[in-house]
Amino acid sequence: MIPGGFSTEEFSARVARAQTQMNDAGLGALLLTTESDVRYFTGYLTRFWESPSRPWFLVVPAQGKPVAVIPSIGAALMRRTWIDDVRTWAAPEPEDDGVSLLADTLREIGGPVGVPSGYETLLRMPLADFERVKTQSGAEFMGDSGIVAALRAVKSKAEIAQIAESCSIAGRAFSRVAEIAYEGAPLSRVFRDFQRLLLEEGADWVPYLAGGAGQDGYEDVISPASDTPLVPGDVLMLDTGAVRNGYFCDYDRNYAVGRASAATSSAHARLIEATQAGLDAARPGARACDVWRAMANVAGSGEETGRLGHGLGMQLTEGLSITAQDQSVLEAGMVITLEPGTDVILGRMMVHEENIVISDGAAQALSPLAEKEIPII
Repeated sequence: MIPGGFSTEEFSARVARAQTQMNDAGLGALLLTTESDVRYFTGYLTRFWESPSRPWFLVVPAQGKPVAVIPSIGAALMRRTWIDDVRTWAAPEPEDDGVSLLADTLREIGGPVGVPSGYETLLRMPLADFERVKTQSGAEFMGDSGIVAALRAVKSKAEIAQIAESCSIAGRAFSRVAEIAYEGAPLSRVFRDFQRLLLEEGADWVPYLAGGAGQDGYEDVISPASDTPLVPGDVLMLDTGAVRNGYFCDYDRNYAVGRASAATSSAHARLIEATQAGLDAARPGARACDVWRAMANVAGSGEETGRLGHGLGMQLTEGLSITAQDQSVLEAGMVITLEPGTDVILGRMMVHEENIVISDGAAQALSPLAEKEIPII
């Protein structure tokens, strides 16, 4: 078993699917440079990507197993995956930080070389080094025809199980919010303590935590937590992206502090109804914009509100966006979030979020669905 709980067969199947599409697109290799893309084909799970000092490369050939071209510090861990061919250099070496080694590898494998170049992609290496690789390898470079993004969009049963486990961990932490959030508790401390609860319940790390608090709602959902204490009538929202074995959950919960006003209760119930409408609409063949419309009709959202959900997996947000414009067609195996929002009073809003997987029939909830009545703490 590869670190993270996946089998060798899981990764060989991913590579086989990629190679089928590569052959159709006329590609001789894929060049991957980002953490999630490299891990998708290898199982290489490490926090060392937080350091920007070293580039990491994976080459997926049109036939055979991938080749890792990585700094020597990562060789031992990479060899514990299913990858046999691990080529290293003593990084960082600014004068030749893997350039010659990667160019030699690509020359050996042959092109054309596909590089993910579409929406949400990036090249995690210096642009000058990339130009040198292209020159030294002599290979033709082009986009990857969206192959990697399309593969990652549809999750395997093993991936869905990992996301479900992350959702369960967050669910247990949410059930304990009353231990840390109460009248007089500073919001900043609630944020810190909630991360602690997630870790206690089994999260490997908590790279994302957002939320807000205020009377009858909150002004936004991305500001850092202030030291302002919670007071009766506040609505507290916590939104977590906790990770287990490299896979995220991403959903939130709202709580009323001490009491819930009629406006707060009504808004919360409306959000739960909107979420259910999105869940009912999220079936294979439906478009992302259809799911958006189903939720927006209930929540009263206009197109200016932006997206009401997104894809989920090895990254907190990945793939499609649930917007009025996104024509992406849902497929069985896609994992998405449903995230309707609504205004409560002037200048205050509430947002609700759940995680679901698209199935052959009705979509299935991965997060434990919230009740209509807002919980009071």
